[in-house]
Formats: sequence, structure tokens, C-alpha cells
Amino acid sequence: MAERGARLLLSLTFLLLLLFTTAAKSTDKGSVARHFTPFWFLVEPADILAVRGSPAVLNCSAYSDLAPRVEWKKDGTFLNLASDDRRQLLPDGSLLLTSVVHSKHNKPDEGYYQCVATVDSLGTINSRVARLTVAGLPRFNSQPEALMVYQGDSVVLSCDVNLDLVPFTRWELNKEPLDLDERIISLPSGALVISNVNESDAGLYRCIVEIAATVKASDEAKVEVLAETGMPRQLQFLRPPVLSTKVQGQDMLMPCVATGYPPPRIQWMFNDKLIDSSGNRSKIIGGGSLLILNVTDEDTGMYTCLAGNENDTLQASAELMVQVPPQFIKRPTNIYAHESMDIVFECEVSGVPSPSVKWVKNGDAVIPSDYFKIINEYNLQVLGLVKSDEGFYQCMAENDARNMQASAQLIILEHAQAAGSGPTPSAPRDVVASLVSTRFIKLTWRLPAEPHGDNITYTVYYKPEGSSRERIENTSRPGELQVTIQSLMPETKYVFRVVAHNKNGLGESSTPLKVSTQPEVQVPGPSPNLRAFATSPTSITVTWDMPLSGNGEIQNYKLYYMEKGMGNEQFVDVGSLSYTINGLKKYAEYSFRVVAHNKHGLGVSTEDVVARTFSDVPSAPPQNLTLEVRNSKSIMVQWQPPPPGTHNGQITGYKIRYRKGLRKSDTTESTGGIQLFQLIEGLERGTEYSFRVAAMTVNGTGPVTEWVSAETFESDLDESRVPDKPSSLHVRPLVTSIVVSWTPPENQDIVVRGYAIGYGIGSPHAQTIKVDYKQRYYTIENLDPSSHYVITLKAFNNMGEGEPVYESAVTRPLSVPDPTPMLPPVGVQATVLSHDTIKVTWADNSLPKNQKITDARYYTVRWKTNIPANTKYKTSNTTNLVHMVTGLKPNTLYEFSVMVTKGRRSSTWSMTAHGTTFETIPNSPPKDVTVVSKEGKPRIIIINWQPPSEANGKITGYIIYYSTDVNAEVHDWVIEPVVGNRLTHQIQDLTLDTPYYFKIQARNSKGMGPMSEAVQFRTPKAESSDKMPNDQASGSSVKPGGRHSGDDFATSVGKPNLSGNPTSMGENNIPMIVIVIVSVGAFTIIVVVVVAVICTYRTTSKQKKKRAACKSTNGSHKYKASSKDLKPPDLWIHHERLELKPIDKSPEPNPVMTDTPIPRTSQDITPVDSSLENSIHQRRNSYRGHESEDSISALAGRRGMRPKMMMPFDAQPPQPVISAHPIHSLEKPHHHYHSGSLASPTRSCLHHSISPRPLNNSICHIDRVNSSESVRNTPSTEPLSIPGQSICSVEHPDPDTGTGFLSTSSEEETNRNPPTAHVRPSHPLKSFAVPNSSGTSFESPVLPSTPLLAQAGTTPQLHSVKTASIGTLGRTRSPMPVTVPSAPDIPETSKMLEEVESNYEPDELTEEMAHLEGLMKDLNTITTA
Repeated sequence: MAERGARLLLSLTFLLLLLFTTAAKSTDKGSVARHFTPFWFLVEPADILAVRGSPAVLNCSAYSDLAPRVEWKKDGTFLNLASDDRRQLLPDGSLLLTSVVHSKHNKPDEGYYQCVATVDSLGTINSRVARLTVAGLPRFNSQPEALMVYQGDSVVLSCDVNLDLVPFTRWELNKEPLDLDERIISLPSGALVISNVNESDAGLYRCIVEIAATVKASDEAKVEVLAETGMPRQLQFLRPPVLSTKVQGQDMLMPCVATGYPPPRIQWMFNDKLIDSSGNRSKIIGGGSLLILNVTDEDTGMYTCLAGNENDTLQASAELMVQVPPQFIKRPTNIYAHESMDIVFECEVSGVPSPSVKWVKNGDAVIPSDYFKIINEYNLQVLGLVKSDEGFYQCMAENDARNMQASAQLIILEHAQAAGSGPTPSAPRDVVASLVSTRFIKLTWRLPAEPHGDNITYTVYYKPEGSSRERIENTSRPGELQVTIQSLMPETKYVFRVVAHNKNGLGESSTPLKVSTQPEVQVPGPSPNLRAFATSPTSITVTWDMPLSGNGEIQNYKLYYMEKGMGNEQFVDVGSLSYTINGLKKYAEYSFRVVAHNKHGLGVSTEDVVARTFSDVPSAPPQNLTLEVRNSKSIMVQWQPPPPGTHNGQITGYKIRYRKGLRKSDTTESTGGIQLFQLIEGLERGTEYSFRVAAMTVNGTGPVTEWVSAETFESDLDESRVPDKPSSLHVRPLVTSIVVSWTPPENQDIVVRGYAIGYGIGSPHAQTIKVDYKQRYYTIENLDPSSHYVITLKAFNNMGEGEPVYESAVTRPLSVPDPTPMLPPVGVQATVLSHDTIKVTWADNSLPKNQKITDARYYTVRWKTNIPANTKYKTSNTTNLVHMVTGLKPNTLYEFSVMVTKGRRSSTWSMTAHGTTFETIPNSPPKDVTVVSKEGKPRIIIINWQPPSEANGKITGYIIYYSTDVNAEVHDWVIEPVVGNRLTHQIQDLTLDTPYYFKIQARNSKGMGPMSEAVQFRTPKAESSDKMPNDQASGSSVKPGGRHSGDDFATSVGKPNLSGNPTSMGENNIPMIVIVIVSVGAFTIIVVVVVAVICTYRTTSKQKKKRAACKSTNGSHKYKASSKDLKPPDLWIHHERLELKPIDKSPEPNPVMTDTPIPRTSQDITPVDSSLENSIHQRRNSYRGHESEDSISALAGRRGMRPKMMMPFDAQPPQPVISAHPIHSLEKPHHHYHSGSLASPTRSCLHHSISPRPLNNSICHIDRVNSSESVRNTPSTEPLSIPGQSICSVEHPDPDTGTGFLSTSSEEETNRNPPTAHVRPSHPLKSFAVPNSSGTSFESPVLPSTPLLAQAGTTPQLHSVKTASIGTLGRTRSPMPVTVPSAPDIPETSKMLEEVESNYEPDELTEEMAHLEGLMKDLNTITTA
């Protein structure tokens, strides 16, 4: 049994040995048996400066697995070191020269040395070439000379020696070594420069050259220092700049020494740009010489030294050329190949000047031939490999600065035989040349008789007859039975054979086929001297010479051209030797080639030449201009470059223009290079600035972007304390990473400059990462799987880090594979489109350059506002690279980020983009409206309120409406404007013991918001200096149509109960209340009857003498009644856009009136719609007239008053206008409106007598020097026509004919929108009211306006007339004085003046005012009666 086991073990051992032997043999024959051998230089020789008689060493050391043999070449010839006594080969391969020999006629050691390393049976490599230079004998080209120099001036002492001796040169003062510093320097020539000379610099100077043991001194030169006389001396250069050539990395000292008095100031310019000498790399030393440390290729250029004082200026220039040694962009790599293959060694180098490249194989230069070719300027192509091509190939690059080398190994492999291979195909049959040309042959054949498989491929081997190098060409796909061999030589015999191969390997070769290419057709050769040069930004001229071998008459030329990188070549037929191609792209590179054509056909093409069109200014503005307000005095401006293809050259910078508000003048700042942002500082607080950007090239500035505006903060964010903790922190663990996301602190008033993320296993203090303040996410990488990490997040600013927020997460186990995360979108931009819409755009780096989406990915856009800070994100999905986010809040800052998802893979959130929606009109009224009386002044009340909860923008003002009748229409209420964001206002001269109702309307730059609910307040009953109530409105809202008991709001003077609550009174007072009410009612009825009888009598007796004033129905006068003396009402209400025409002669002084253009058609009236946003043009038209500022200035001067001001209530369409005028009623009262005009209450017609002719213009304007406010309200109206009533007409100027027309209204306007008051403060306004009595009437049946009261004996219908009177027609109206505060004087008053144009002569104005004065007297008589 044991013997059997031993035999079995022996058999197994034998089988294993057999298998190993077979495998080894197979490996030796396979392609993986041989490996690349490491072989390179550890140290290469460098250029050295040797000294005669001294030793010198050239270092060299090579590395390989096998010990290399090192040899040396001098000037290309191997040195025989064995028989050389002075030259020795050191053990590491270095070359030692024991004593350098050098004389004038014998220089055996000076020259170029190269180290050569060889490994037998492997190959040879050459080192770089090093130059050995021997320093010459000490010799002075010039000696220092004695000089006298003024104190504070500069001096130069010459000591010019050969450049190779400069390193051995030094200076002595009084035979003591002289220490050099920035005041005393040595120039590259060896000369000594002393700047700002003082007395200690006087003495004897000499120059010393010391080489080895040889020391040579120059003559001594005495320097005397003279006292400065103060007399001017001519400015001159002692040593101007000189041409300099440096190798990259060296230091450059450009001399510039000037003298004169006053002492000159030295500045340097580089290519017309001033050099900052305070930088780290460049500084001025020695009184004016420029020192640049570690020069680079960018320092190449022209340097100009500017020397100037008060009397003169000099300049001198010199060029610096920086040479860059060759650098390998792509080194050749090792290659495995088979015989007959074609290979390419790639080698790409850069340098200045452009390096030349040559190739070396195993230490010998490669000579270009049919099989060794230099392609693409630097690459080496080897065709038809043979076994002898194995070895080391070196790319040797050289320019004026240095030479470099890089090597690669080529190994020729034998074709591997598959282990246990089956049968291979037999030889292909019937190989024939089906097409033979001058430079190509097409071969075809049939399947082998025994293919032994289906997927048969073929290889064609070919070579010129008699050559040992056989090349190969493979078929493009299995089963193909033909191939075309290209790039053959004409009239040459080639030998072809075809080999089939299947999965088992190569089969038998076919019988060799010999075929000769046809002789070359007599076509033209290439055209020499092909040149192309740009002539403009869109044209290039190409020139060439006739082919040297034209082979007959040249019929024409085909000029082929193509934009580099595009691939669509075009051509044009040319009959001459030059052609200009127009319509090319600006600053684009094009390639050109020319083919001559004769009767035989097209000839040989030239090599391509390349030219670039000239640059031009950009043809498009920069993209995605965004503004980010940093603080109260700075705004960050960011943008993207113009679209590709519109740069038209190299973008050299960007020009930023910005202006304050809407001013025409702007400020310009420029950026250099590719900077895409600029921080604009030094701005004013709380001010709107507009910005636009343009790109620049060397040719100029391109088009600018549209204006984009932003407003600086009123106050800076707080940075006196650290930020609060972030409002939230979320973590998402993966296997080796954790995605952290967060939201900013809730307190947005503290500056946050960034976030600090700490993390670690069990402790968050192991590592800390800081990110930008805009960042909202971060991915912590390189974590351990299945580990518990603690994460902390803190916001920080310049004061320090704030309170942290903690979170923990456990990374996933390693067994759970993470889906590869996608790249997050980049370049997220938020473009504001309206008050509720922002367009979000982005780019996806995982998409192709054209950003075309072809897969099933989608994007998630999320957004939120940080006020309040805990607002949740909203999201929306889209499959595009742009998304419109709608439904946003107006005037709100939003932040946006985007995430891409594809299948189960998602990216992190992108960087955030911010956008603030535009303003819109307020959506809610002012709140918390309260009214109190002013202590000690019962006729003055103080109204307080709070801003609207939905202001939708910056509140620019308020309008206070008040009336004694809560049911009156809005246009019947008196209004008071409040400028700015004040939340309190006083109203004066109210009537005692009268209930008033108050409403408030807020306004921003976009228009008016809704009105608040009416709040009632009753003024005190009597004035008292010591016991005045300070009542506050009850706060209950009074709806129109609703009534309150008068006692609810009554104020008891001098009593403690001021609340107006009837329940607080005792039940015993109820009879007293009833008696008071009945008494007051009876007294009121008696007064009304008496007043009505008197007014009726007065009207009847004076009807033929005096007529009630005719006026347009868009307004009515209010007279202010007093309990005692009633003075004539002051109707000098200033209005900017009204006109008085001559009506009657009067000896009164010349009044001043203005002309108001009236719209011609009904389309000119824009109904009030608070939901509409208006353009800037509409906003301007809402308050600007068409007159010139000159005319109003002159008019103001004649009036002797200050210019008018307007409240900046813009952004509204033509608004309704409210004024204080009485209302006159007809027997059948109607409303009269100007069809197609803006009804203005001041466009009323008050005529002393009835004229039988139509009036030129029925608009009357009353002005007064001490008036200051104009209150306007124009209602929306319907046209009405009343036949027979045309005596007082409203004339509308026709822009075409100059004539007017009359249009009135016959229907009551029932459903009209509540008008919005447009208040324009100009001068103090005296409003007034006239008490109306229903029992008294004026008869005016022929006047086409609304009389003051209805005619006796008729029942007038009550109509709501849009006026500013308190109450409605037909009711007793309590007197209501109105005081509107003057607009504040502001610096830009001149910009806000209404332009007024006067069309009247002084006589006409006198007639108008005379008529008006008479009317005032009549109205005074009526009122006092």
C-alpha cells in the first residue's frame, strides 16, 4: 500500500513539472514574458564655469538593474579616457578634469560634454549636453574715474569686465571691502552705483577681480562729495536701461541711474503699464534700477525708465527677453509591438524660444527615411517594425536656454500561441490586385479552403521588393475579403501576402503577389511659399508661388480653408497667386492649403498653414449680471463672460459703469484679465444704484448689459457679536462620507462670514472645515465605514465662532455599496422677472458641451426665504436647465439651489443663488389706526397707525382720508398726504363736537394699497385751556352705511369718563339724554328751514345779476365755515396744469395762470387698478407735465414764490384728483365729466356772467402765493350728453385741429371702482367748506353744471359727486378745515418741478383775475347772508 502511494506521488510530481515546463515555454513565446527594464540617468551633467589651472567635475550617474557602462563624448566624439592623464572617470560615472588647460590658442578642455550609458543586450541612452566654459584672464575694459558729486545725488563708477568675470568682481573703499545694500549696488556689468550720496561716501574706490590665486585691482578713483547749492541742474541719465536676456528663474537687474536737481523721481513702466515697485517680486534699488526676482516668461517685454522732476522729464527703454528651457508636456512611453507593425513615439515639448527636437535610438541619431518619419513636428513614426528596431529611443529637445532628454523602450514581441490551440486557417485563395493606382492598391481574395471557424480576420503584409521591412494592414471587420493599401510610392513594385487567423491563431500565408504602382500622372507639384496673414477681423489674405513642377499650364488653383477644430473644409477656385477670403469669424484660427490644377487634374496639395483673423471688440455683452449687497456701503457685482463665439479676441478685462438712482452721469471701474466680479465700495447708505458691465479686448469695449439695480442697506449688519447658532442641521450618512446640510441662523441681523464644520469619531473636534457663508451643504469624505461620527456646525464672523449645533451619524457598512453620486449643477443663476416670478438657470457638468439632455435625468429646484428663518423649503422638479418659480412674495429675498437625479443616483445640492422679487402695490391696509385729540388744542387731532402687514415694498407715503359721513363715497372725503414712512400725523382746524371718520391708505413705488376700515372720532364740544380731552377712537371699524349712536363717541368735557361707552353712565341719565337729543333735533330743523328760506330769497333776487359758477363736474369747492366771521373763501389753490381764458375785463392786478393740456379721447383716461404694475414711462407721466423747466422757473420768479415741489409718489397711471370746491346742483342734477380727459377738480369754470358764445376753455385755475398743497382725485366716469346746455362748456384741445368739443354725462355712474387719491404737495393749501341747507335753493336752469342746491319746489336726487367735501349732497355738512403739510425741501427739487407753459399775455391774465375777484365778492355775500 505504501509502495502504491509512493508511485502515485511520484506521478503527480512528474505531471506538475511537465505542466510548469510547458507553461514556461509558452510564456517565453508569449507577449507577457518580457518586461521593460528600468534604465535612466540619476544625475546629468550641468553647465559649469571653470578656472584655468583648477580642477573641474562634470557629474553623471545612471541607474539600471544591470550595471551600466558609462562613457563620455566631447563635441560629439567619444573620449579615450584610458590613455588620458588629465581626465578621469570616477566610480559613479562622473568626469574629472584634474587641471583645466586654457590659453589664447589652445583650448582643449572648453566645449560640450555628453555622458553615454550602455547596458549590453539592452541598449544605450545619452545624457543632456553640458557646456564647460573657462574664465578668461582678469582684464578691465574700463577703469573707474575720479568724480565730484553733490550731496544727495547719484554716482556711477565704471569697472567693465567680461561677463564671465563679473562673479569674481568686488569693490573696495579706501582699500577696505565695500558692503553692498539697496543704496549701493553693483550692476551686471560690474559698475558700482551709489545713490543718495552723503559725506561718508567720499574716498578712494577701486575694483578688484580675484580668480583663484590671481588678484587684479583697477586704478583708484577719488570721489568728492560737494554740498548741495540748490541751483537747478539738468536732468540726465548716468546709466540708461540696456537689453537683457535671462533664463527663467534667474534675477534681473535693469539699470537706470539719473542725476539732476531737483532730485529726479524714478518710475518704471512695463509695456505701457506702471510697475508697482512695492510688490514682492519687483523693487527699485540703487536710486532707480529695477530688480525683478525669479523672472518668468510673462516678464518678457519692453521696460521704460521714467525720470522726472519739476523742470524736466526723461525716459529710456530696453527690452527683457526671458528664455524658458524646454519642458516636456508629453514624454515618450514604453511600447510593446510585433514585427511589421507601425508605431509612434509621442513627444511634446514647450519652451522659449521654441525648442528643436531630434530623436536618438540606442545613442545614435535617427535619420528620417521612408520608415522613420517625424510627424506632427515632434513625434517619431516607425513603419514596418523589425527585430532590430528594439532598444531605447530618446527625444532630445534643445533651445538657447538648455537641452533636455526623455527616453522610452521598445520591445518586439513574438506572436503568442494559444495553449492547446486547434487548427488554424489555410491560406486565403485567389489574392489579386483589383485596383492599381499611383499611390494605392486594392487587394481582394477568397475564403481559405479550410477556415476552421466563422469569425475569420485577415492581415495583409506588404513591402517594396527587396526590402526587409514588411508592413501590415488589417481588415476593418471579420469576414471582409478586401483591403486598400494607401500611401504607396508611384512606379514602385510591392510584394503582398495575406494571412487569415481565427481564435486559434495565424494561419498559412498566401502566395506572395507582386504588383507595381502606376507612374505618377503629370499633375502639378505643391505650390511653394504658401503664406496667410490677416488683413481685418473678418478677412485673411493667402499668397503662394507657382509650382516648381507645373507639368504643363496651370489652369487654376483650389484654395482650401477650414476653421481649426471644425472639420468642414471649404474651397474656392482662384486664377491668380493670391486671394483674400472675407466673411470669416473674428479672432478665429483658420488653416489653408492650395492645390494647383492643370489639364491632367489636381496636383499635390501644399502643407497646411495657419493664420488667425484680427481681434475686435466683443459683439455681445457679458451674461448673468447679478448684484449682491454686502453692506450699507458696498455691492458685489458678478457676471459671466459673453457667449462663446462673441468674444472676438482675448478678453482683457471688464468695464463696470454704475450710477446713483436714475442720474445720467455714471462712474466707471475696470477689472483686468478674467476676473468676473468686482466689489464696489464707498457707496451711500440706503441708496439705489444701477450697474452695467461691458467686456473689453485690446480693440476696445463691447456692448454693455442692461441696467441692473440694487439698494444698499440703511444700516450695516451687526458684527459686534458672534452669530447665533444655525437654525437646523441635517446629516445623511453614506459608506465613506456624510452629507451635511443646514440653514442659516434665525437672527439675520448679525453678519455671518462662513460656517465651521467639525467632525470626528466620538468627538467633533478631530477635524474642522470652514466653508463660505453662501454654502448650505458639504460632503465630508474619506470616513471609515460603520463608524459613529459626531458633527458640529458653527457660524462665524470676525468676532469669532457662534454657538454650535450638534448632530451624529453612523456611516453605512462597507457591504452596502454607495451609488456613485452625480456632480451637482453649477453656475446657478436667479433672474428676477416680476414681483412673484424668478427664473432659475444652471449648467450640468455631466452633460456634453452643448448641454443637451438625452437621458432620463431630472432636476429638483428648491427655494425658501430666510425671513422667518425657520421657513421650510419648497421644491419643484423639471427636466430642463431652466425653471420658472412663481407664486413668490413681492420684495422678498429668496435663495435657490438645484439637485440632479438620474435613476437611484442623486447629487448634492448646488451652491445657492439669491434673488429679490420686485415690489408691487401693498396687499393690506395700514393697521392699528388710532385717533386722539391733542392736549390743550381740541381742534387738532393726532392720528397714529402701523404699517401694512403686506407692504410688498418700501412704503413711500400714506394718504389719510377723513369725512363726517362714513357713507360718503371715497372721492367726497378730504385727504391729507404723509410723506415717507412716518406713522403719525396731525390734522388741524377741525370743527368742535363733530364726529369724523378716518381711513388710511399706504403707498410704495408701485402704487396705492387698500384703505383701512373707517375709524370714528368725535372732537370735543368746547375749547378749554386747562381741561381738554385726549380721547382715542374706540377702535371699532365703521362700515359704510352703518350708524353709531352719537353718544357712543361723544366726549364729555371736563368729566372723567372719556371712553365714550354709554354703559358707563348711570341709568338716571337716560331721560336727560332723550331731552338733549330732542332739543338738538328741533333746533336743527328750525335752523335748516330759516337758512333755506333766506337762501331761496337771495337767489331769486340776485339771479339776473349773478349766476352760480359753472364748473366741470370732476370736482367741487368746499368752503370753510366759521362760527363767527366768515371771510371770503381763499380760492388761490395752486395747481400745476390748469388754464384760465379771458372772460371779462377787470381792473384787478394781473393774476398768474397756467395752461393744462387735456386728453382728447376717452381712451386717455386710465381707470384705477391697484393690481396693475406700471412702467417707468407711466410713472413719469403720472406727475410730469409737458412744459419746460425754464418756463416754470421764470413763472415762479414773477410770482415771487419758491418753486413747487412734488411728493415722490410715482409708479401710478394717471390718477384721480381730489380738490376742495363747492358743488352746484341743477334743477335736474347731473354729473358733468370731460369725455376723454382727466377730470380735475381745479378744472372748474366759475363765470361771473353768462356768455352767449362757447368759452375758449372752461377750466379755471386759482393760484395764490402762499398756497402749498394741491390735492387731486380723478374718478372714472361715463360720458353724458345734455342737449341745450352748452353755454358753459369744457373745451378739449384737438391736437390736429386745435378745436374743442363738449361732452357731458346723462347717466349716474353706479358701479365705479374706489378711486385712489394721487397727492401732489406743492404749496400750503387752504381748504374750505360751505354749509349746505336742503331748504334753500339757487335757480340756475340754464347753467350746464351742478348747482349748489336743488331748485325750490323740486325733489333733487342725491348723487355721489367725486369731491373732497365732507358728506354728500342734500345733507347738512359740518365745516371741515383741511391742512396739508408742505413737502420738505430736498436737494433734488429741481428734478421734481412740474413743467408749466403759459399761453397768456398780462392783459388776458388781468381780465381773468378781475372776473374771479368779482365772483369772490358774490360768493362772500351769499355766504354771509
